[in-house]
Amino acid sequence: MEKIEHIGIAVKDLEKSNELFASLFGEPHYKMEEVVSEGVKTSFFKTGPNKVELLEGTTPESPISKFIEKRGEGIHHIAFAVSDIKSEVIRLQKEGFKVLNETPKKGADNKLVVFLHPKSTNGVLIELCQEIE
Repeated sequence: MEKIEHIGIAVKDLEKSNELFASLFGEPHYKMEEVVSEGVKTSFFKTGPNKVELLEGTTPESPISKFIEKRGEGIHHIAFAVSDIKSEVIRLQKEGFKVLNETPKKGADNKLVVFLHPKSTNGVLIELCQEIE
């Protein structure tokens, strides 16, 4: 793994949360995007070399909506950048980590993504992401 790519935060209201985080960081989000296949709208902020992704569910059945219903708003996942997502998945499976989606799928911010099950990572949802070239 190369670095922390971003921290994902589940929010109920993306518009209000954009205002809150713009005040916190002193500048507005730089990108908004909807990932229809995941039922989520996202908003990205930069703070120094780091990124924060806000996520709002677009349907009551979306993973983000279910997360908020169960746990409330807050940190949803930590994403790590990788250069070869397929080989990283194989390596992590050999190490005993449970992978939620073995085949990388298109996520937000021009990334291929794979998630590791929180039960195998001390309760933290881990996202692996690779830039799509």
